[in-house]
Amino acid sequence: LVPAITMRSFSEEKRSGTFELLFTKPLTGMQIIMAKYIAGFLLVLFSLLPTCVYFYSIYSLGFPPGNLDTGSIWGSYIGLFFLGAGFTAIGIFSSSLTDNQIISFIIAVFLSFFCFTGFQSISSLALFESIGPTLNNFGIQSHYISMSRGVLDTRDILYFISLTAFFIILTKSILESRKW
Repeated sequence: LVPAITMRSFSEEKRSGTFELLFTKPLTGMQIIMAKYIAGFLLVLFSLLPTCVYFYSIYSLGFPPGNLDTGSIWGSYIGLFFLGAGFTAIGIFSSSLTDNQIISFIIAVFLSFFCFTGFQSISSLALFESIGPTLNNFGIQSHYISMSRGVLDTRDILYFISLTAFFIILTKSILESRKW
């Protein structure tokens, strides 16, 4: 869902010719990037809100009512919050790379998939046996699994904040290089 939301962020601006007009406004490049990022991220959050109905239904229909692990459910929601933040930053970055929104979508899907499962797959290879656990920590999946168990560790939260900041800074550098 997130690559489909963010695929038009900058690619459509470039294709339609409004990219130059957008950057002549009295806004900094970071303000424009953050505005597009926040818009995409809020749309992702609004798409998560209807899933609270499932939580309430299972909570009230359980026997006895309320017989479920709410800590892991809230941990999963917090993990999805950070996962959406990271994937939105990846989508904004991929949209800044090209002026074609379909290519932007494909790049965002590939990068999101690689960041989620790629590092774990690479770390399980026999070639990287010695650095496998360290390499696994670069992937999103290990951090999300930790949060979905209901364990909110500052390392996981800092990882997601760093991932988001990294791709936003990459987006800024790509867009600044295109201005020249």
